[in-house]
Amino acid sequence: MLDEALERLHAAGPERQGWLSNHAPMAVEALVRHGHAPRVHRWLDGYRAKLEDMPAPRARVTPENWREALGDPTRIADWAGYFERDTAARPWREVLAEWWPRLLPGIAGGATHPVIRVGHAVRTLLTGGETAPRVTELAHALGYWAARHQPLPPLTLLDPSPHAPGAPARPAPLAHPALPTHPTTPTHPAPPAHPAPFGAPDRLVPVPASAALDAVAAVPDQSAGIRHRLAQLTALPRWGADGTDPDTARARLTELVAAATHRYATHGHGEPVMLVHAATAPNAVLRALPALPRSLWAPSVGAAWAASAAVTAAYTPAAPAAYATGAAYAAGAAPDPGEVFARAAAHGDDHAIKFADTALDVGDPLALTAAALAVELIGPDAA
Repeated sequence: MLDEALERLHAAGPERQGWLSNHAPMAVEALVRHGHAPRVHRWLDGYRAKLEDMPAPRARVTPENWREALGDPTRIADWAGYFERDTAARPWREVLAEWWPRLLPGIAGGATHPVIRVGHAVRTLLTGGETAPRVTELAHALGYWAARHQPLPPLTLLDPSPHAPGAPARPAPLAHPALPTHPTTPTHPAPPAHPAPFGAPDRLVPVPASAALDAVAAVPDQSAGIRHRLAQLTALPRWGADGTDPDTARARLTELVAAATHRYATHGHGEPVMLVHAATAPNAVLRALPALPRSLWAPSVGAAWAASAAVTAAYTPAAPAAYATGAAYAAGAAPDPGEVFARAAAHGDDHAIKFADTALDVGDPLALTAAALAVELIGPDAA
């Protein structure tokens, strides 16, 4: 079913109206993965109006001239063709390993959709077999990232603290006996009383990702689109500098995904669609790690943090809000993962589906509650 859906989609471009992303390949991959394959073709029928044909090629991208085309969205078709040829000529893992460090500095380009699409493509290649449509999907995802490659502006790195001036306090949730009042997992410890600054030696306790996200300041003007907002960034908290060992890097990235997913429960109202990317972008990087050389794991943490923090700065609300599970769950019952994803699938919005997919990766009650909240917050006509 997934291969049929991908073949159906590969005549379409990765965007419409010159900017809005085509989420269909990512959404159908998540639907199939979580047992909703029978919905896929009907879902695609409903999504058809949001698809545009792949643009006409302009000029061939080659190993000699690729730098000239990097970050040029008018070359989307040229980049797709380049990666189709490259993945046909050698193993896809080799292509990914070569291009990952080249593309990583532009992780925020295309509102992080390109890296998210790469993450979905890599996951299905690792877990579902290496079929031609799935390799082509990776080629198109990498091509989209190359065309939309856009580094963040130069940033000052700040030492974060959960008690830093201007950092919002995390509100207490509404009473619910099945949910923790402060999210803690083995990779997401509660904030220490006196956290060490980032970049400090590993023997000191690092600031948890939740505290670092709380220390991210909103950009001054939260109007207009994401490009306008990201252009205002001047500083971000430093985080993840202790993850120089590959296994530590993976643990820190896992922690970041959990923290960003949890944070949606109290901050998702700021911009219900866009704030899902604070979690789904770093999760895409996490999904790609097993296919990458271990030497690339540590650099990936910094890029994933930059993407998550940048989206947070662009869309975080002025104040957090207490969360509740609503009427969807009986009092005292934790959300059921299958039910949470089924609600997202029935809702039909691609962002709700992808966020529920990430929440199931995290797997704890607060993450699942955040996904259930996203279904309530995201309207039926979201972009």
